[in-house]
Amino acid sequence: MTTVFKSVQEAKAIAWDTCHKIYVLMDDEQVQKMVEYGYKDDMLTCDELNTEQMMNTLRDWYANSCGLRFIEAVKTVKGDPNKGFTTLVGQGEDWER
Repeated sequence: MTTVFKSVQEAKAIAWDTCHKIYVLMDDEQVQKMVEYGYKDDMLTCDELNTEQMMNTLRDWYANSCGLRFIEAVKTVKGDPNKGFTTLVGQGEDWER
């Protein structure tokens, strides 16, 4: 089982900037932040899609992203918010589907 799949199983939503930034949102606070950042139209929640559908959507987004693409899981962490990011597929990496 891939790290991406494990994260998606627990995710609240997925979001994409329609270019290269793809996020797996791990809690409700991150979902709300993405709405505030303007991702509402390019975000799908676990209420809308099951795990398999989220994975298929991530694959589609990844295939249609520019070369700088990456997938990050993000969760809320008290203190330094940068500690809440986990790279699932780094820039320049191929994602084995």
